[in-house]
Amino acid sequence: MFSDPEKNIAQLALSSGMQVADFGSGSGFYSMAAAKAVQPSGQVFAVDIQKDLLQKLKNGAKQNHLNNINIVWGDLEHLGGTKLRENSMDTVIAANIFFQVENKDAMCLEIKRILRPLGRCLVVDWSGSFGGIGPVEKDVVYKERITEIFQEHGLKLDREIAAGPQHYGLVFRKVV
Repeated sequence: MFSDPEKNIAQLALSSGMQVADFGSGSGFYSMAAAKAVQPSGQVFAVDIQKDLLQKLKNGAKQNHLNNINIVWGDLEHLGGTKLRENSMDTVIAANIFFQVENKDAMCLEIKRILRPLGRCLVVDWSGSFGGIGPVEKDVVYKERITEIFQEHGLKLDREIAAGPQHYGLVFRKVV
């Protein structure tokens, strides 16, 4: 029924040593899946504006012996708001976040800013409103709109992944 972070991360083919940012990490399901995929030398930067969720993620990472997750309190809707260095990430994950974001263009620009040349961004989001599961209809950001926003900001659609029956998964690449 729901999107499976482990399966989605497996389709992204992350490897040891990669630097990954998880935008809107929440309680960390994608961060933890990515942290396992980039071990032993890779790092995950879990970025969220909600400090209580970041604390929950920090506790979960410790409990799961994942020492490669870095907690970052930041605002995804402002250029430079993640505090991550420009051109420093191999991959950005933006899962179930775009429907909650007011300034989608600014978030896309922040993704582009921190991605290395040819870096990738995985967007997983709700494909519709499912009667109380997921966002209300007016908040759904359909994959065509996400593709449009990313392409306007110099990120090219690379491929789609199977993200579950209520979600879509799109992989974008930073154009050099």
